[in-house]
Amino acid sequence: MKLFPESAGVQLEFDKVRHLLAEHTRTIYAKEKALDLRVHTRKEYIETELQQSQSYLYILQQGQPFPNDFIQNISRELQLLGIPGAVLSAEDFLQVRRLAENTKDIFRWFDADRQSAYESLYRVISSTHYEKIILQQIDEILDEQGVVKDNASEGLSSIRMSLYRKRGELRRLFDRIVQKLSKSGYTADIDEAFLNGRRVVAIYAEHKRQVKGILHGESDTRRTSYIEPEETIELNNDIFSLENEERAEVYRILRKLTELLSSHAPLLKTWFTIAGEFDFIRAKAKLASDLHAVHPQISDRSGIDLIKAYHPLLFLYNKKNGKPVVPVNIQLNDKNRILVISGPNAGGKTVTLKTVGLLQLMVQSGLLVPVHPDSSFGIFKQLMIHIGDTQSIEFELSTYSAHLKNMKSFMEQANGRTLFFIDELGSGSDPDLGGAFAEVFLEELLKKHAIGIVTTHYLNLKVMASKTAGIVNGSMAFDEKNLLPLYQLNIGKPGSSYTFSIAERIGLNPQLINRARQLVDDNHFKLDKLLNATEQDLRKIQQKEKELQSLLKENEKLKKEMTQLLDKEKHRQQVELLKQQNRITEERIAYLKDMERKLRQLVFDWRRAESDSDKKDIMRQMQALLFKQKEKQVSEKVKKKFDEKYVELNEEPREGGKVLMKQNNQVGLLTEIRGKKAIVQLGVVPITVELKDLIAVKDKEEAGEVES
Repeated sequence: MKLFPESAGVQLEFDKVRHLLAEHTRTIYAKEKALDLRVHTRKEYIETELQQSQSYLYILQQGQPFPNDFIQNISRELQLLGIPGAVLSAEDFLQVRRLAENTKDIFRWFDADRQSAYESLYRVISSTHYEKIILQQIDEILDEQGVVKDNASEGLSSIRMSLYRKRGELRRLFDRIVQKLSKSGYTADIDEAFLNGRRVVAIYAEHKRQVKGILHGESDTRRTSYIEPEETIELNNDIFSLENEERAEVYRILRKLTELLSSHAPLLKTWFTIAGEFDFIRAKAKLASDLHAVHPQISDRSGIDLIKAYHPLLFLYNKKNGKPVVPVNIQLNDKNRILVISGPNAGGKTVTLKTVGLLQLMVQSGLLVPVHPDSSFGIFKQLMIHIGDTQSIEFELSTYSAHLKNMKSFMEQANGRTLFFIDELGSGSDPDLGGAFAEVFLEELLKKHAIGIVTTHYLNLKVMASKTAGIVNGSMAFDEKNLLPLYQLNIGKPGSSYTFSIAERIGLNPQLINRARQLVDDNHFKLDKLLNATEQDLRKIQQKEKELQSLLKENEKLKKEMTQLLDKEKHRQQVELLKQQNRITEERIAYLKDMERKLRQLVFDWRRAESDSDKKDIMRQMQALLFKQKEKQVSEKVKKKFDEKYVELNEEPREGGKVLMKQNNQVGLLTEIRGKKAIVQLGVVPITVELKDLIAVKDKEEAGEVES
């Protein structure tokens, strides 16, 4: 993205975001990339960067470990690896091994499921491969501590075996010498030491001539002399020679290993870059976590639609100090290209302007931003900004001259892919003349199809925005009663500067305020007063709307609770009905079992009957059982049950009284009479029946009480 002026990023505090991002990095590669964060204009690249940040943020939120622990800077070592004749040290190879191990873990982490789930992250390693031979070649030569193994070559194995024997022989001989000298009282407190790679014995200075050997040095106090005994000189020489041979053999082995791995230098550099890239992505996810940032929607067209957008730096500052942050909602598109924000000083106009500009730079840099997920960002190829006092002593430019010079650049360079921000358009000159130029600038930017935000106190710009298609008014809310800014942007109407209200609030002499009012154009004063009243009325309407929304939510809650209660009652009634149906079913089962038992007995009697008369008698019993017994039993059972509880009344059924239904011999409550029809409540179920099919009844207990 092209920035105008070059300091636009600094003016929008994008450099501070870069430093916040760099604080989360662990590698030099990622830190340098964070401090040099680029603003891109290709949608595909921006989408990939945002998806990577979002995926890594999800991994952090889920507590999943991602294997990217390699943070050492080995760029110099990898550079040497590709130079013919260069030799890496054992410690260098140990770092290379850690890089290879880290890369192996990353490739192993991306199994088939994760490749599809984190496709944007997998894209970082999709163009390369893992080569296990690198680890194998290093492990054949070095152990875990980075020491060349004894079996790295036959020569080294032989040298170290000889060293082992010689050192053992020297140790035994030296122990005898020290013991002998100690008995003689020649040795100092420390007995022995190493100087210049040689094993020496510590002798009191006064006895140094009593011991044959080579004097290697004395202590600072000159009370102790360090002598290599004559008997150990040859052994020390042998060991010294073998150690030189060992170093030469180790160097030869490391040089050979360097030559072997030099063919993999480009691949290792790619792995090093991958480790840095994942660290950079991790840093972006960490910053997003601090900001409560999300992945917004990205459009290839010019325009912005911000919902609940926060200024990132203000959000972090207020979060640290426990203060609330007021979000902003802004929509700029082909229909409304330019937003003119008015309102009192210190009301949040410039912060709103900077919020939009900074968020746009962050999104086009691949950073997640603190907005609602439904927010949408277009892609701009040019960002132009004019904020603050641009007076220049060096170029002999006044504030207004510098302002005009910047506006000239805006007019010449702006196009449909330009996002611009102008703070206090037209300021620094005569209000009437400056206001006229400001109108011309807005008209020209509108013709260029540029999209942007302008802040102003000029009345003519507020009027222009209200009647010009493509330009829309906006104002910062202000509490006139308490004279406090609310930092809330209202779209669609201009705002007052509250000049006289602020003067009254701070206690300025009323006479001075009245004189100032008399000097102001009457129409101007009336319009400003009207804006004050309109804004306060709007605040009252918004408050009422909030109260109404609260009541609607409460009503919705009560409605939901009532629905749950009704569903619960309906369920209870259904359960009761099922219970009654189950009771009837149980009675039928009992009847059928009794019928089965009697039929089995009749069949048994039939088989045993010898005469025709006996068989006829059994047939009559069977006919009576099959065709009459059921009705008889049911009738008797119902009659018995009825007689136990109720008595019939010689009167007409009436509402509120109990009735017997002739059709099913059940007793219910007569709730309503509708001509020849009646509604009978049977348990929880209302039933409509003919009135003539009902008999008035009464509980037997109630009837007994009446008789007594």
